Amino acid sequence: MLRFALAAALAALPAVASAEAPPLIPRDVLFGNPDRTAPQISPDGKHLAYLAPDAKNVLQVWVRSHPPQPGKADDRAVTSDEKRGIRQYYWAHDGKHLLYLQDKGGDENFHLYASELATGKTRDLTPFDGVRVQGVDLDEHHPDTVLVGLNKRNKAAFDMHRITISTGAEKLDTENPGLILGWTTDKDFVVRAATAVNTKTGGYDLMVREKPGADWKVVKQWTNEEQGQPAAFGADAHTLYVIGNDQTDTMRLTKLDLATGKEEVVAEDPTADVSGAMVDDKRRVPLAVSFTRARTEWKILDDGIKADFAALAKVRRGDFSVTSQTRDQNLWVVAYATDDGPTAFYLYDRAAKKAEFLFVNNSKLEKLKLAQMEPISYRAKDGLTVHGYLTKPVGVDAKNLPTVLLVHGGPWARDNWGFSSLTQFLANRGYAVLQVNFRGSTGYGKKFLNAGNREWAGKMHQDLIDAKEWAVKQGVADPARVAIMGGSYGGYATLVGLTFTPEAFTCGVDIVGPSSIVTLLKTVPPYWAPAKALFAKRVGDLEKEEAFLKERSPLFKVNDITKPLLIGQGKNDPRVKVAESDQIVEAMRKNGKPVEYVLYPDEGHGFARPENRLHFFAVTEQFLAKHLGGRAEPVGEIKGHSGEIK
Repeated sequence: MLRFALAAALAALPAVASAEAPPLIPRDVLFGNPDRTAPQISPDGKHLAYLAPDAKNVLQVWVRSHPPQPGKADDRAVTSDEKRGIRQYYWAHDGKHLLYLQDKGGDENFHLYASELATGKTRDLTPFDGVRVQGVDLDEHHPDTVLVGLNKRNKAAFDMHRITISTGAEKLDTENPGLILGWTTDKDFVVRAATAVNTKTGGYDLMVREKPGADWKVVKQWTNEEQGQPAAFGADAHTLYVIGNDQTDTMRLTKLDLATGKEEVVAEDPTADVSGAMVDDKRRVPLAVSFTRARTEWKILDDGIKADFAALAKVRRGDFSVTSQTRDQNLWVVAYATDDGPTAFYLYDRAAKKAEFLFVNNSKLEKLKLAQMEPISYRAKDGLTVHGYLTKPVGVDAKNLPTVLLVHGGPWARDNWGFSSLTQFLANRGYAVLQVNFRGSTGYGKKFLNAGNREWAGKMHQDLIDAKEWAVKQGVADPARVAIMGGSYGGYATLVGLTFTPEAFTCGVDIVGPSSIVTLLKTVPPYWAPAKALFAKRVGDLEKEEAFLKERSPLFKVNDITKPLLIGQGKNDPRVKVAESDQIVEAMRKNGKPVEYVLYPDEGHGFARPENRLHFFAVTEQFLAKHLGGRAEPVGEIKGHSGEIK
């Protein structure tokens, strides 16, 4: 049981205006398991699967008949995971099996399991210790087969293996010829394209072969300042759809003729990258692409879905996406994401042009007053325009508020519009929440992405300082009550905020963030070998520039910390090792610096178990209330968590 005495500490801080604020949302509503989520229709349309907790509150894959018989609900769990819960699963095209991925304690050595629908019997299809599944590919014309990437032969390289689902028979299909990042199969379910790191240039090569056993040939190259990857093969052997930015600033979709080398633009936008593509698996043509600016927008490429998208746009508020479909393509599962409510799922009948409501992922959110995300932009110190989102607490005057600068991970990722449990949690406690896509974030073109090269703790951090100053100038943020918080790279940014700019923030919350770039790069998993050139380009070359990387590492500036810090870490994290948190905590305590440290022995890079999420965010809200003056739910007793206060 965890309890805190806060009365004296809170009395010294300005109170958060709460006369009109909504009630506190219980932590278990925001960070507990969903009611039901991630529905998928079976290829034959006879069953609907979804994730939901069992009697022990562990997420399992459930299945029910479709259409359900009136008064005869037959929902049943077909998996029996014991602790961590299942988060990613697939329908096999045989209609008899559901496949899912699971690791042990967050070590990310995922195994692929097959559960038989009729019996519930589950088998490990990849029963190899210390081996990771990376990539799962299925094909309707090969219903008893799954292709998976495994680093079984070499821990640093993923070969493609072909597994028979019904028997578990496994054999090597395609050996990795080098530093392959990903594989692509053609219409015959044959591995024919691959994206590889070019060790000489630090860029990427698109390689294609005519058939298994044939030589790989480089058909396209991207420099180390460009990005690209195959999207899908077309209906014939010579057509390959590609997403890349070699000829333009933003990522676009092109059609590459492998026989002639001619490349035709299919879809592009001058200000935003292609963020997704919907491809017809039967005709093997792209149907639509998405671009994400403040919100996600679809560009239709095939007239056959125009009426469908028009109908779906009228169903309800939110950004929609097609997440599953039947083999005949008549039934779609569609998800609607919004910023101030749960994700809603519908089953859409294309013939009737009607959407049938299935469920929302968290029904407890429907009657709550939740905050909306406002798209914002500002000019950084050097004139670069930075975009992001501001979420203000509901029911209070949004002036001079305690504020949390919530920094995304990656860093080669981005924040998006939509529901965030953490954002809503902070807003409900009375904080303005500022999320920005600082330089180095994806989605805004390669110039913006490359503006972050070698700028860890440099201009990337300056963008965050500029964001704080922008919020203060808007009158929203109280300059004396701004926290910095984030996970992974966001955790690193938190440590940078408290060391490189010790007076800028009131306190910080670091979740699985690296404290030293040097030790981070020395201890990454072996299968990150293809990313070595990427890190050298975007962060710094460990072999040649260790002194530079030390200069950008918070660990070596611990003496400059003056503000309180909270750290959360998973002991089994394979990306940011536990030593990253251990070493900065040790250094801070040796120098008398204020730090709280919570370690979870059964977690990895983030907290998958709801009990651990509830525990860590209970600690977090007490920490923020103490130092910023926000509201806090009493801690009470949190059962089943593994958190150790170190």
